[in-house]
Amino acid sequence: QGKFTLLRDTRTDGSFLVHHFLSFYLRAGCKVCFVALLQSFSHYNIVAQKLGVSLTAARERGQLVFLEGLKSCLDLLFGEKEPSGEPSPLQFLSTSNLKALFDFVRTSLTPAEGDSWQGPVLLVDDLSVLLSLGASPVAVLDFIHYCRVVVCSQLQGNIVVLVHSGEDGADEENELLGTALGHHSDLILWAEGLATGFCKDIHGEIKIIKRLSLQSTEQDVVQVYQYKIQERNVTFFARGLSAAVL
Repeated sequence: QGKFTLLRDTRTDGSFLVHHFLSFYLRAGCKVCFVALLQSFSHYNIVAQKLGVSLTAARERGQLVFLEGLKSCLDLLFGEKEPSGEPSPLQFLSTSNLKALFDFVRTSLTPAEGDSWQGPVLLVDDLSVLLSLGASPVAVLDFIHYCRVVVCSQLQGNIVVLVHSGEDGADEENELLGTALGHHSDLILWAEGLATGFCKDIHGEIKIIKRLSLQSTEQDVVQVYQYKIQERNVTFFARGLSAAVL
């Protein structure tokens, strides 16, 4: 509880980590606010069903609050109003601050009377899209800071966010965002494509960084594994122990 987890990817697609955390927290009985800026609800629902979770059922019983960013952006840009009549959480497209999005998260995760969920979770896929939509790195960092205060500190919940990283670091704003969030994370999961290219038995490497230096003078613990994504799960193994080698 109270943990901030940063997901990053370079030369590969790290969305399998997002699907893992989404299904994991729903199965654990947590209240989840999912800010989905990259794909549609049906996409996430199809993948979740393969992992044994129904997002439709979770949303109907009030366990999952889903913000479909792609649809909300179109509705806002073309003048459509939210079905509830409330202001769009993506008002920053015209107001340059993320207060409406923060209010949406806070309202979604604040426990209502009679709620019996295990704990609140904020999941964002992915923060890089906010930069592409015109939000400044400072505004995004402020948004995450306020979310951490409410979700992690006040409500003792967890936050998981994904940030894409370019191979050459040409996108300076995105690299600044990822580096700044890395300094405040309790756990960093960094998926990287193989430097040697494609291999059918190894889809990439994942670096697991446990940030012990946040609470003490101990050094961070870094572990590196290779992985292969399969239909319903992901296999992890130490370097040199893949089927391609053995």
